[in-house]
Amino acid sequence: MIELEHLVKNFGDLVAVNDVSLKIARGEFFAMLGPNAAGKTTTIKLLAGLIKPTSGTARVGGFDIQTQPLEARRRLAYVPDFPFLYDKLTAWEFFRFTGQLFQLDAARIEKNSRELVARFHLAEFVDRPLEGLSHGTRQRIAIVSALLHDPEVFVIDEPMVGLDPQHARVVKDVLKERSLAGMTVLVSTHQLSIAEEMCDRIGIINGGKLTHVGTRDELRRQSGATGELEEIFLSLTAAANNVK
Repeated sequence: MIELEHLVKNFGDLVAVNDVSLKIARGEFFAMLGPNAAGKTTTIKLLAGLIKPTSGTARVGGFDIQTQPLEARRRLAYVPDFPFLYDKLTAWEFFRFTGQLFQLDAARIEKNSRELVARFHLAEFVDRPLEGLSHGTRQRIAIVSALLHDPEVFVIDEPMVGLDPQHARVVKDVLKERSLAGMTVLVSTHQLSIAEEMCDRIGIINGGKLTHVGTRDELRRQSGATGELEEIFLSLTAAANNVK
């Protein structure tokens, strides 16, 4: 469902993404880990079509995000670490607006919105202007709006930003359920616990390169570490830095 082929993004002399190739299958839950400024967010923005690659391709469901953007985006949902919302709208208005962008009919928008509002405990907030809501509540609203059109691919950058433990659990449960039902999930995060608890495979980006990909056990064998994911991650990123 997600295919990155020799993806490169330069900002002047800075190589932010350096020849990244990756395939993520339908229904796979994939975590992208890396130190600060490793290239995770830039890679995700390339996949979402927000910036153009210097070279290489990114495809969603077989559609090139640059040459077939409408077909690719129809299958994709993207939630950034600090999502943009229209502050003067209420949550209900924002859901209707988002649903209409994906050409959903009014009945489907209503049905999906009510189911997701109940699941994410948002009923008391949906008639309030978004500008007055907390960051955590806005994050839940952004996730609900992204799920409204039942995307085939769900990409989220730092999903637990601003969420309390109760609502972080809801997000984890919903994304895992949808993944098991066939939705491909790509999560970029610094929270190793998310990758350890939920993901089928993990990719480590360091210095713009995708240095390691595998299950936790495969990464453990690659690293030579024997402990938890934190130890594996630190060992692999240290090794990559030493190579440089």
